[in-house]
Amino acid sequence: MQAYKVLVIDSDPSSAEMLRICLEKEGYGVIVSTDGEDGLSRFGTLKPDIVLLDAVLPRIDGWQVCREIRKHSQVPLIFVTSKSDVFDRVLGLELGADDYIIKPFDGKEVIARIKAVCRRIGLSRQDGEIREVHYDGLDIDMSKYELRVRGKPLDTPPKELELLFHLASHPNTVFNRDQLLDSIWGFEYYGGSRTIDVHIKRLRDKLDGVSKQWALVTVWSVGYKFELAESAAGKEKNNV
Repeated sequence: MQAYKVLVIDSDPSSAEMLRICLEKEGYGVIVSTDGEDGLSRFGTLKPDIVLLDAVLPRIDGWQVCREIRKHSQVPLIFVTSKSDVFDRVLGLELGADDYIIKPFDGKEVIARIKAVCRRIGLSRQDGEIREVHYDGLDIDMSKYELRVRGKPLDTPPKELELLFHLASHPNTVFNRDQLLDSIWGFEYYGGSRTIDVHIKRLRDKLDGVSKQWALVTVWSVGYKFELAESAAGKEKNNV
């Protein structure tokens, strides 16, 4: 197994120690930070492969830590926290977390979740896998996590970009909300399907009027698809 370096940001000594023991038994290198400000500093200097993050932290809370990390990095990030309300879980995931574990946790589950996230990241980097799609006025490059609209970069949160890429790389294919949740978040999602609708709305707001050759389409009572106009389907086939 690759010796991944894990940054644990948790102000609860017993929780942090349990995570450290479980991770080191599996061969991971572990760095522990006890507050948000120090955690961000260590993230910048030590460049960990994985972050385990509590939401409740002194100085800078976990939500803001997640926001700051996602401005610069797509490192696998998992919330491990006592914040168990649906609102909190939805918030954490919409901020860009890859998973959300509620305390008290089982060490074996944490390890399994980490491995699942790492598998997804590894799969996304396989040679030969499609990492770019190009349509009229729209360019998505997942190797750079970059969206360009009419040639200009457009800031887009990671999960929005992943959702758009997933749909655009399977043009004219209808996906229901559960399929999209599983493909983008990769685990059982406690917050329900609302987050898909929110992300689609935000994407539509950003992409409104860009082109008549494609559209994000709602298939009522089913889900969503990236629909190509008939005249564009043949032209763009080789790009996806």
